[in-house]
Amino acid sequence: MSYRTNPDRILDNIDRARNRDAESARFQVDRQAMGRDLETEMPDVDATTSERLKRIFAVLEKAYTKAAQRSEMGRLAARFQAVGDIHHHHARGDVSISVQYLDHDRFDDVGVSPFEIRPYEVADAKRETRTSRADVNALKVLRKELRGGVLAAYQKLEPRVRDAIRDRADMGHIQVQVTVDLRPAEYQAPPSQQLLADEPSEEYQAPPSQQPLADEPSEEST
Repeated sequence: MSYRTNPDRILDNIDRARNRDAESARFQVDRQAMGRDLETEMPDVDATTSERLKRIFAVLEKAYTKAAQRSEMGRLAARFQAVGDIHHHHARGDVSISVQYLDHDRFDDVGVSPFEIRPYEVADAKRETRTSRADVNALKVLRKELRGGVLAAYQKLEPRVRDAIRDRADMGHIQVQVTVDLRPAEYQAPPSQQLLADEPSEEYQAPPSQQPLADEPSEEST
């Protein structure tokens, strides 16, 4: 039996491929937390623009609440632990909102707001959580960034939502999805550590006033 047609070898290759795919899928899931809400109740035909805006924003609030309470947020926060890939507590991410008009041919309206988490923010969260656990403190910061990101993304998105209302795209089922994506930022040592780590470019020489007395030319007094 040849090497390529060996059943055991073929099965081993299949198992390794499945493990790689599963690991890749797990990594992609751990990068994001998502919440969505579907509104099936139709608005009144004579509803005003403000009333229809409130309807969409109410769906957004429900999607945001689901995203903040999902277990994926806990897994994102766990990445700030000592064994995680954000153990240095410096990360960047995005909060995105997608408004989908299911009964209309209009494309989804999407708004995105970036954010950054710095180490001092995770450390300051101890004052409220009263614990030194990095994942608990990071979860506090993540939920704060999620809330601020949703509001900022909706401000960018609102003009397009108003256009959709003018096109009557919201007169039907709508779905809103809120997604937070988190990735590690490039770690940079604090300035004090950078100064210690940097090697001097030139050999240090004391000023003339601090030169050793032995270096002075010795002349016999006459």
